[in-house]
Amino acid sequence: MSEHLPTPQTRNPWAWIPSLYFGQGIPYVVVMTLSVIMYKNLEVSNTDIALYTSWLYLPWVIKPLWSPLIELFGTKRRWVAVMQFFIGAALAMVALTIPAPKFFQLTLAVFWLMAFASASHDIAADGFYMLALKQHQQAAFVGVRSTFYRLANIGGQGGLVYLAGELQERTGSMVTAWSLVFWLLAGLFVLLSAYHALLLPRPAADQPAKADGHPVAEFFGVFAEFFKKPGIWVILGFLLLYRFPEAQLLKLATPFLLDKPELGGLGLSNKQVGIAYGTVGLTALTLGGLCGGWVISKIGLKRALWPLVLAMHVPNLAFVALALSQPGNLWLVSTALAVEQFGYGLGFTAYLMYMILVADGPHKTAHYAICTGFMALGMMLPGMWSGWLQDQLGYLNFFLWVIVATLPSFAMAALIKIPAEFGKKTDEEAEAR
Repeated sequence: MSEHLPTPQTRNPWAWIPSLYFGQGIPYVVVMTLSVIMYKNLEVSNTDIALYTSWLYLPWVIKPLWSPLIELFGTKRRWVAVMQFFIGAALAMVALTIPAPKFFQLTLAVFWLMAFASASHDIAADGFYMLALKQHQQAAFVGVRSTFYRLANIGGQGGLVYLAGELQERTGSMVTAWSLVFWLLAGLFVLLSAYHALLLPRPAADQPAKADGHPVAEFFGVFAEFFKKPGIWVILGFLLLYRFPEAQLLKLATPFLLDKPELGGLGLSNKQVGIAYGTVGLTALTLGGLCGGWVISKIGLKRALWPLVLAMHVPNLAFVALALSQPGNLWLVSTALAVEQFGYGLGFTAYLMYMILVADGPHKTAHYAICTGFMALGMMLPGMWSGWLQDQLGYLNFFLWVIVATLPSFAMAALIKIPAEFGKKTDEEAEAR
């Protein structure tokens, strides 16, 4: 339909990157976080919630297995619009099945389909980002895409949960409240699909990859090609271990803020956590991501790497300081969290740009998806044991362990190889602007 309308090959990135990555973040937070809260509100047992919603993470881990299909069939632009429409339809199906007698089984089935659609959308969106922007633009906007992805997470975990509570008070029914929330999300994604079908640019490079031989052989060839990259074991080590400390810290940060002081926490209320972590922390994270992208575009990833690695990990000491002092002052806590989140935003841009470097080549969409699969695995596995480890060590010793856990990340950063000018805006590009 709109695929044939005359649309410019290029468009201001601000017209589509924020909406594209906000749309990428919402279905993930719906499947992984909102579903847990909804099932808890609807009185599903903790055992069933933990067991069945944990499986919903799997599509993001294994999405590289079908990423070559997105390379071989259709444009990335079309995949983005179609998957967003499918996600909207799935959200409507959740809204319809919540009041059903077998709502748990039915909604889980729909969430499973939504997770696969969302993972496919991620592959196409990330591939489109690399095709539609020049290298220095990719560096400059890497913080923007990360920021709007995180805004979607905050909007889902904060705004939509608040909305469900408000609707429950007004209607007297938690079932009705959650149904209305999912109807709202369904409408949002139908509109997003239409918006991107009309306004995404049409880069000349966004074409299906040409299969030189049998499609099945080509499929496995694209996948195998990734593992033939020079220094592949170092690449995989960096992808898995760069966020090794953060993967553990992120799981326990909010429980630490909420737990009572006698348990080693800070004893903050939900509202205080919303201010300190959800407002001040998010603002600092946003600024860190934007600054990280700007720094890389100015001096290149090679020169920026070690300052950004240090910015990522050294501020984890803020949690050690908080666990030692257990301050009661909200603004002191907020300042410490702002420092940690700003550093995280800075350091994560280096990780995103390195994945773009690794993925570069004729099959960059599929290869970037493989990188994100290893990124997801690197977050999932350490996060799984972090709660048990904190129970054994207590908060202070756990945060000290997180500092020790930065050593593998530093080691892998020392081993990776980056071209001297990668990510830096060239003089010709600067003059062209």
